[in-house]
This record gives sequence, structure tokens and C-alpha cells, in this order.
Amino acid sequence: MKIIMLGAPGAGKGTQAKMLAERYGIPHISTGDIFRANIKNNTELGKKAKSYMDAGELVPDELVVDLVVDRIKNKDCMKGFILDGFPRTIPQAEALDYALNNQNEKIDYAINIDVPDAAIVERMSGRRACVGCGATYHVVYNPTKEEGICDACGEKLILRDDDKPETVQKRLDVYHEQTKPLIAHYEKKDSLLTVDGTQDIEVVFAKITEVLDR
Repeated sequence: MKIIMLGAPGAGKGTQAKMLAERYGIPHISTGDIFRANIKNNTELGKKAKSYMDAGELVPDELVVDLVVDRIKNKDCMKGFILDGFPRTIPQAEALDYALNNQNEKIDYAINIDVPDAAIVERMSGRRACVGCGATYHVVYNPTKEEGICDACGEKLILRDDDKPETVQKRLDVYHEQTKPLIAHYEKKDSLLTVDGTQDIEVVFAKITEVLDR
């Protein structure tokens, strides 16, 4: 089963991807993990990626696709995989389609976790991180016993720059411009599964697996 996770930043893609990977015994693959592994192992692709990253430039689509395709050729992907955070653009999706087609394979499901922008801003701006141990909380969904203080180590909590409403909105704007068109791309290929991501995590998971288990 070859799956791609779609949805805006903060929609809960990563959480669902981990749960699905565990249920179906297939790897949950993020581009960040691929980059780190290749750079750590000093592979040729890793060296190329590092040269762009060190220069503060974006890694070109062609190289990202090469890294992903190289990863999904590994033995642990024989039963399938879940891609999280890739593809991000139509050119990346088309390049992945082409690479898979050359191996007589295709994406089985593109799972779109649908959450309105306002709900995402509320979710992310409510996150708090501990300056001491790095534990994360939410002022509404996962509050600490004492406001502003970490339950685990007693250090103070902060709102990270990444979670500030203005930063979240910028990330959402980029998502709508670059990544949201992927929904129509996979819909045309009849592989799109859209789920209401405002529901409880377990409910979202049940809705997804209900379709995948057919």
C-alpha cells in the first residue's frame, strides 16, 4: 500500500501517518528523515543535498525526488510506504508519478486531512513548549497542571516563533499556493481520500482505516 499524506501544516498528518505505519507494518517516511540519513551516511545524494542546504538554498525538486525514490527502493518498502511532507508541489508529484510508473507502480491513496485555516491557527497558536526538556502542551487540548509551567521538569513554557499566529498564517499561505493543488492532482487519478481532520484523532484514524481495509 503506497500512501501520501496531504493537508495543511498542523492538520495532523504526521500523527495519522505514524498510526497507519504501525497498523499496516509499513515505514513512515518524511523528507527530513531522508535528508538526515543520507547526510549522516555521506552518500552521493546526501552530499549534493548538503551543498544546497549549507548555501541556504532549497534542495531542487529533481534531487528531492531522487532521494525519495532511492529510499522507497529499500526492502522495508516492499509492502508499501507512507510519504509525509512529500510531494509538496505539482512538479514533485509528477516526477514521483513518472518514477513509480517506470517501476510499474503507483500511489494507491493520497489521504487529505482537511482542517479549516482558522482551526489550524487556533491549534498551533495554543501550543506551548518547555524551555527545559522540550515537552509540548496545548493551552486547550493538553494543558499543564500549573499554567505556564512544565509538568515534567518545572521549567517555563513558551510560544515558539513557528507557532505564532502570523507565522502559521504565512505557512498556510504557502500551502494554499504550492501544495493544495495536489488535492486536484490525486483526485484526477482517483486516489484521493479526504477526511474531516477537525474530529478526534481516533475518529479520523477510524475513517481512514475503514477505507484502506476494504
